[in-house]
Amino acid sequence: MPQPRKICVVTGTRAEYGLMRRLISELHNDPELTLQLVVTGTHLEDAFGMTRNEIVADGFPIDCEVPIDLSDDSRLGVSRSTALGLEGIAKAFDQLQPDLVLLLGDRYEAFAAATAALFMNLPVAHLHGGEKTEGAMDEALRHAITKMSHLHFPSTEDYRQRILQLGEDPAQVYCVGAPGVENVLKTELMAREDLEAELGFAFGDRLMMVTFHPVTLENNTSKEQFQNLLDALDRFGDSQIIITKANADMGGHIINQMIDDYGAKHPGRVAAYASMGLVRYLSAMKCAKVVVGNSSSGIIETPSFGMPTVNIGARQKGRTRADTVIDCKPTTDDITQAIRKALSDEVQAEAATCENPYAKPDTAKTVKDIVKAADLSSVLKKSFHDLRAQ
Repeated sequence: MPQPRKICVVTGTRAEYGLMRRLISELHNDPELTLQLVVTGTHLEDAFGMTRNEIVADGFPIDCEVPIDLSDDSRLGVSRSTALGLEGIAKAFDQLQPDLVLLLGDRYEAFAAATAALFMNLPVAHLHGGEKTEGAMDEALRHAITKMSHLHFPSTEDYRQRILQLGEDPAQVYCVGAPGVENVLKTELMAREDLEAELGFAFGDRLMMVTFHPVTLENNTSKEQFQNLLDALDRFGDSQIIITKANADMGGHIINQMIDDYGAKHPGRVAAYASMGLVRYLSAMKCAKVVVGNSSSGIIETPSFGMPTVNIGARQKGRTRADTVIDCKPTTDDITQAIRKALSDEVQAEAATCENPYAKPDTAKTVKDIVKAADLSSVLKKSFHDLRAQ
């Protein structure tokens, strides 16, 4: 009887884990597969909520933990964290001997894992490739991960075409939709009253969800841009605000300190969290009137709740958008105008019936079935698929 195929999932952030949670469950519950879980990055940091505990609480055994020291968010510090990730994850792969490595997205933790897999001669399955985020260094990392990967799971057909432009084998590129959208559609969410009681925070009639990450391809703009956002939020004093903290990116620490200060200045109106966990985050989003910031969740998941997004600045420039997304410049006046537009009765009504371009049925099961059945002996790349030669 053949041994179960070993699928090693590497996760480094709360958001990435939340997106993969349903897929991880599919892998874990399939008797013909063995789930291996390598946990790194912010999961292992108190400052970011020690979210490895959420993974354990979900019932998934962690095979290896790879700390990468996120205390320094300078360019040198992030470079060092990436190097530590490469070393530690390579050691994990050597210990676990997986048949396939599964990664999501475009962060430096995923880049380190893909690089380690390349050196260890391990095939890689990659979710959310082919996308564009022109304001972040994730743009380059994402395409680099694509070139080190063998099975590709883009979320839209446009992104599939971009992966083909990069020379990947069309037979190994599968448009499966976004796993985060499936989470919105299938996760059993908390009742508003129960969530308010658990958080100790009343949502009121006009709740805003706010997440703002550093724009890593710009030099030292994060503090000014985030202050502009906070100044805009001050103009909506009758709104309740939930702010989730920034990723472990360059300049993220200053944003998180500003969030703590802003929450302390507005007790009862502003609640700040390093990590809410998937269910609480989605449950709160369901109760909100608008999502504000520059996170990919505002572009990808939020439209499935039938609400508008105010997308600030260049960080998500280039992503496919639903009609519910309102782009604005990172100035206080522009952010204010965009929020007012999003809260208008007209836009709220339009958002309620908008289609999400990232939605496809059964994303997690589709990915699981493909990685389970793939002929890994032939997956290892032998050539560049040149579109001009076809």
